[in-house]
Amino acid sequence: MSRHLAIVPALNEAGSIAQTVTEIREHAAGFDVVVLDDGSTDDTAAIAAHAGARVISLPFNIGIGGAMQCGYMYARDRDYEVAVQIDGDGQHDPRDITRLLVALEGDPALQMVTGSRFLGDQAGYRSSGARRIGIRVFAAVISVITGQRVTDPTSGFRMSGRRGIELFARDYPHDYPEVEAILLLHQHRLRMRELPVAMRARTSGRSTIRRAVPAYYMVKVLLAVLIGMLRSRPTVRPGDPGL
Repeated sequence: MSRHLAIVPALNEAGSIAQTVTEIREHAAGFDVVVLDDGSTDDTAAIAAHAGARVISLPFNIGIGGAMQCGYMYARDRDYEVAVQIDGDGQHDPRDITRLLVALEGDPALQMVTGSRFLGDQAGYRSSGARRIGIRVFAAVISVITGQRVTDPTSGFRMSGRRGIELFARDYPHDYPEVEAILLLHQHRLRMRELPVAMRARTSGRSTIRRAVPAYYMVKVLLAVLIGMLRSRPTVRPGDPGL
């Protein structure tokens, strides 16, 4: 078994999941692949398994946060040292996984490396104008709270080390996990950094964020961030037993 794991959350991604799994196995051959089928009603699970992934089929849709926590629990319980989250819709380029790994392993103080579509001069898909405005607002708020520059707090392309795996397996945000997970790391005094990556347009499925209500989404995320800062959380240390 590899020491490295790719966690792929997927909901009705039958049109793209085979390519995603195949590209991970081709460009990040040292990573095992587990697909979290989050209650899909299509053939996502069967297609992912046929492509060579280990598949965990959740009995119903629990959302991206719950699915990812399941993936981190899987990584923790099987003693993986590194876990990378990569979406099943084809937006993330698996060729960047090696770059994230080099950055993570090159600095022992780091516990998460995130791929940012807004850092540097990377080209590629960057979502709608309304969403970019929302992302900038989140980035400004998170940057102030953490004391470091964050450019893409909603990126789901991120890699964690062992302490990050243990933390996220015990306590992972369910409502707006990408943004809140950065705060969770900060609260536990764990370091992260961003690397520039190019995102691709999704090849299947649809976003869980509705285009018609970007302002409503922004308010809900900011409220979730505030509540998350006030909520007490368990202290997670290396080697702590799992729940």
